[in-house]
Amino acid sequence: MALNLEEKKAIVAEVSTIAASALSAVAAEYRGITVDDMTALRAKARNEGVYLKVAKNSLVKRAIEGTEFECMQDSLVGPLIMAFSQEDPGAAARLVKDFSKGNNKLIAKVLSIGGAVLPVEQLDALSKLPTRDQAIAMLMAVMKAPIEKFVRTLNEPTAKMVRTVAAVRDQKQANA
Repeated sequence: MALNLEEKKAIVAEVSTIAASALSAVAAEYRGITVDDMTALRAKARNEGVYLKVAKNSLVKRAIEGTEFECMQDSLVGPLIMAFSQEDPGAAARLVKDFSKGNNKLIAKVLSIGGAVLPVEQLDALSKLPTRDQAIAMLMAVMKAPIEKFVRTLNEPTAKMVRTVAAVRDQKQANA
């Protein structure tokens, strides 16, 4: 079913709005995927904060003009589904990677993050990027470590003295 001009403008505006606020994008070929599998993929994407869109490449190319994903334009060829990460940078890559384990017909073709196109081999690395909560936890652990070590160092002389007194006590009890 052909789209009229207003419908095309609406698709371009929608994808453009999403792309402007997205953190990363993955374009994957979906040729041969069943409707049930595509429905499952979309449900999983909604749960993970990933925006999925199947649209004509010419419309997607217009939509990503002026965004950091403009670098993907030359690589958009064939039937592609666009996945934009909204909440954390690795979400779209994680979605495509996890779904392609069970369905080998979903093949990542183009990755982009930070205004640069990455090789498809980087899908695994991009999918392993920490979520916001994981990144905050890692940062807090790094910030907390020097303080913990300082406190342990301050505590060590008294702990050593307690161990020495305990050893003397044990020795006297053994001799008695």
